[in-house]
Amino acid sequence: MMGSGVAIKMAQPCTGGGAAVAAAAAPEFSLASCAAALEAVLGGRDGRVWFKESSGRNLRSRDWIAPRGALSKLYPQGQVPGDLIERLLSEYGHRLYIRSCIQTGAGLVIHLDHPALFQQVLSNLPLYTRPLKSVLPKRKCVILNCAPLQGSRGPESMTINHLRTILLADHLAEVLRQQGYVVRAVPNLQQNAGVCKFLRSFGVNWTSSLETVSDDRKVSDFKKILSESVYTECGQMDTLSNQTCLTLPKGVGYKVNLRLFLKEKELEGYDTNLNVALVQEETLRQVAELQNTVLQVDAADQCTAIHVVGCEEEFQQQKIDVLWRILSSETDRVTQRHLVCGSVRTKGEHSHLSAVQYFQFRKSQMLEASVMKYGNIVQGDSWAEIINNMTSAVIKFELLATSHRNPLNLDLAQGVNISTKGTRSGAFVMYNCARLATLFDHFNNSVEKGLYPRFPEISQLNFPVLREEGEWLLLYNYIIPFREVFVQITHSMSSTKDIHLNVNSETLCKFLVNLSMDFSSYYNRVHILGEPLEHLFNQMFTRLQLMKGLREVFHTALGTFHILPPSQL
Repeated sequence: MMGSGVAIKMAQPCTGGGAAVAAAAAPEFSLASCAAALEAVLGGRDGRVWFKESSGRNLRSRDWIAPRGALSKLYPQGQVPGDLIERLLSEYGHRLYIRSCIQTGAGLVIHLDHPALFQQVLSNLPLYTRPLKSVLPKRKCVILNCAPLQGSRGPESMTINHLRTILLADHLAEVLRQQGYVVRAVPNLQQNAGVCKFLRSFGVNWTSSLETVSDDRKVSDFKKILSESVYTECGQMDTLSNQTCLTLPKGVGYKVNLRLFLKEKELEGYDTNLNVALVQEETLRQVAELQNTVLQVDAADQCTAIHVVGCEEEFQQQKIDVLWRILSSETDRVTQRHLVCGSVRTKGEHSHLSAVQYFQFRKSQMLEASVMKYGNIVQGDSWAEIINNMTSAVIKFELLATSHRNPLNLDLAQGVNISTKGTRSGAFVMYNCARLATLFDHFNNSVEKGLYPRFPEISQLNFPVLREEGEWLLLYNYIIPFREVFVQITHSMSSTKDIHLNVNSETLCKFLVNLSMDFSSYYNRVHILGEPLEHLFNQMFTRLQLMKGLREVFHTALGTFHILPPSQL
């Protein structure tokens, strides 16, 4: 049964091309601020009332809904008083681009002014396609300690578990930089080391130098601190008569009671089995590098050290965390967090592969798929670069599209297809990004041939011609909320005090996959580059402007993975 049918509409919506100057001057439209404003007027104290629609089917009839079930907890029979609706429209209608607010059997529904929002967003694309740098009262510095890169591990001993952790650390570093954080990555690698060369295959340029700086003096200072510490049960400075110390394993310099320290400092969240640490010189060098990195941070900056570590090495990393606290008072101004990666479970005849062999295996599959699709033209340096970049994308989406907290099941069977037809793959994302590149190449070539005029000024476009269902879906679900996606990734950075940090590292992968699916559906259905007829040019240009926004979203998001956007199919 329908409700009262109350429909209140905003007057004089901004829909014409001549209002582009007004739209460009309007403030940025944000779904988050829209939700907050709607909740402020009609929301309840016990939870959300308003929900943004996202499916194509629901977007045909509404953009926001406050379901009747939620409203019935606040108003008799779920009927919102007319004066509240009028207040919502008078206070927020213009700023939120609300065209109408209607009470229906399903609840209170809002229709936004689509032409005005197309105009506002597409006239100001940089506002929506570039991550928003946080305005912070204090500059925030993050020290990213990638545990699998510590020590002298070479690429031949790197596992797929290690690779997943490294790629996660690299992605997080770029996401944080995009949001205005100062990021310092440790350890500092030797530039010509094999591991650096291997990581460059993935576009990962981890901190490196021609020669690593020696920390001998700092290590020596740490040894002295440990020899005098009340938490050291025995060590190098003890007398030979101490029989307990003679039982230390070879290479171990000190035995340190971590449990006592944790109890005295009342530190929580650590593994309950954490007892003692058998400290080797390599461990002291790791702590020394962390310490030196903190000393490079301005004392006024808010500093967080994030240990990015695989679950199999988490226990050892907690020992290093506590040992660092014992060795340095500087840790009082550093918040230490642990970002733990779940294990990679492999199956298939190639389940035993190392990280290097895994890369070569996927690369051979990508080469085979490309030859099957394009034939003998797949050869030479340019194709080698394309194959390498596609392989990197495939692997990154395989390893990062699942929440870092969860184990990952990886199928390494020979027959598994990684072609562009798999809609959940990095190859599919790259294929659709390449479609956009090809689209603009065709347009530019047609302009050079005189078939189309050059792209006009944005103020000359008439945005009401964007009426196709998929066009609003692409703007509303992907371009408008893109900045907020970045915020979702690192939301927990300041929302919890637990030593374990959980970030939504899979967010951008899923976002790009969903974008690719909806863009592909639209692209297959709509002919963007129309006939070279003057009366069709405005529709073509407005659609191309929408495609420009999608292209920028693809490029910005892929950039956080250090994936080079493809320039051709």
